[in-house]
Amino acid sequence: METWQWKLAHDRVLSLGPEAVVMGILNLTPDSFSDGGRYAGVDAAVAAARAMVADGAAIIDIGGESTRPGAAPVDAAEEQRRVLPVIEALAAEPEMILSIDTYRAETARAAVQAGVHIVNDVWGLQKDRSIADLAAETGAGLVVMHTGREREKLPDVIADQFSFLRQSLEIASAAKVADEQIVLDPGFGFAKDHAENLEIMARLPELAGLGFPLAVGTSRKRFIGHFADREPNDRDVATAATSVLLRMKGASIFRVHDVAKNKDALRMADAVLAAGRLA
Repeated sequence: METWQWKLAHDRVLSLGPEAVVMGILNLTPDSFSDGGRYAGVDAAVAAARAMVADGAAIIDIGGESTRPGAAPVDAAEEQRRVLPVIEALAAEPEMILSIDTYRAETARAAVQAGVHIVNDVWGLQKDRSIADLAAETGAGLVVMHTGREREKLPDVIADQFSFLRQSLEIASAAKVADEQIVLDPGFGFAKDHAENLEIMARLPELAGLGFPLAVGTSRKRFIGHFADREPNDRDVATAATSVLLRMKGASIFRVHDVAKNKDALRMADAVLAAGRLA
């Protein structure tokens, strides 16, 4: 598997490729679909982040607004009120790489100033294009995610991925974001039905044609519940199965709720991949 050196804000670099990288989800929201309200205070959030790092997370992804279907939007001030105190507390711990899950440049800028290294944009730079300008200015890593929301999709799921993500990459290039800052995410569950999610999983290697490392976020999603017949908080084993399948198909970063289960599963996937390289 190809190796990339992912350039991040504050002069950090993360190696992608040889070993799967786990990104632990830290939702500071009252209404996220499986963990809303769980980390209501700074102390609880910091303890959760430390536990995820102990379980093997290389990145902590911090979100202040739920992106589940039908979630009530919040304004930038409320989003920042939720996330900034936690970011400031975690930024004092040098082993942590921090990501902000936002589509607002205003929040992204405040988060990077507070110590965040990565901006994870679920609208792929197409909701607020100035996120690309911020990344170019600060050197922040970017996770550029595909979404099918609020637009007409192409019939073929991979053709739609290429169409949307190429537009995102044009925005990044125009802002002079370095390729080494960019990771792409196919956006499992974002305006995609069960069959479309499965097809993206099966055809993930085609996305390597875009020339960037891939992050994936299947954790506890509705399509997993459909096929595994499990409620959101009981989908971690099935999530780990998707992580292994996607690792074998070339994904580098795995955004998950249960770090320990996914880390163990991905270690086995990496062992198989390493054995194949040595054969």
